[in-house]
Formats: sequence, structure tokens, C-alpha cells
Amino acid sequence: MSALSPIPLLRLDPGIPVPTRAHTGDAGVDLCTTEDVILEPGERVLVGTGVAVALPVGTVGLIHPRSGLAAKTGLSVVNTPGTVDAGYRGEIKVCLINHDPRTRIELRRGDRIAQLLVQRVELVDFVEVDQLDDTTRGAGGYGSSGGHASLGAETDGVSRATGREA
Repeated sequence: MSALSPIPLLRLDPGIPVPTRAHTGDAGVDLCTTEDVILEPGERVLVGTGVAVALPVGTVGLIHPRSGLAAKTGLSVVNTPGTVDAGYRGEIKVCLINHDPRTRIELRRGDRIAQLLVQRVELVDFVEVDQLDDTTRGAGGYGSSGGHASLGAETDGVSRATGREA
């Protein structure tokens, strides 16, 4: 697989660093906030990163939470992963949420808040059909493969999976 050419990046806020990798070989580059933010428990906020990019057609930018912030403070990205389409040329913004039930999160301008991964993507077309081919899974969706003690467990004759009497 050939490497992508360097991606054009427009710094919209000269006081915010250009996104970089924390370590050589890391998949994502860190995005920073352009403003001081306080997130109360359960609160969400849309923050700017001070950068815009020109992703090539056939790629997508995916915005993920930073794992350390998520584990230590409960800070996450609401629509994980956020999507930056190749045709978008505006400022990359991140919708953050404080999942901690008790503690507020304080962010300062320039803090690293999320990471951006650029990946190749298949640009497919869809064709409408009258029916789909059969598979062993069929239409089994959420929870259909089991693998967790609470799925399908019953409490006093009521299934936790359906909420109905067993």
C-alpha cells in the first residue's frame, strides 16, 4: 500500500499547534481546542480546533477520543467517530461530552482533546433489490450473538434483553 501524499492543512488559529503525532508510528494526530471550556457532568459542547484540511477523494478523517482523557476524566467525542468528509473545507470541530457523573472537566486553550485518523475509504454505489440473499445470521442484530451474561438473562421471569415476561 502506498503512502498518501502530505495533506494540505490550513491553520485558522495561529496560536494553536499544527496537529502532530505523539509518537512515531501513531495512527492519529492530536487535535487541540481553540478555547477554554468547562464541561459539567453530562454536558456536551462543540469546540473548534483551529485547523481545516483538504483530504483527497477516497479518504476520510475520523475523529476519535483520546484514550487517556476518556479513561481518566470521562471526556469523549459524542459522535464517535466523528467524520470529516473529503469535500469538507471548513474548520474541524469536535463535539465533546463529559461522561463523568460527578466531576467537571476543565479544558484550556491548546489542550489536546481528540485525535484525527485519516483512512482510505471505499466509495461504493448501492443498487435497490427486491430481497437480500440469506445468511446464517439473517436479520439478527443488537445482542443476537450473545456473549455477555446480561443478554438473555432473566430476573423474576422477565428477560433483560426484551423486558418482557419469559
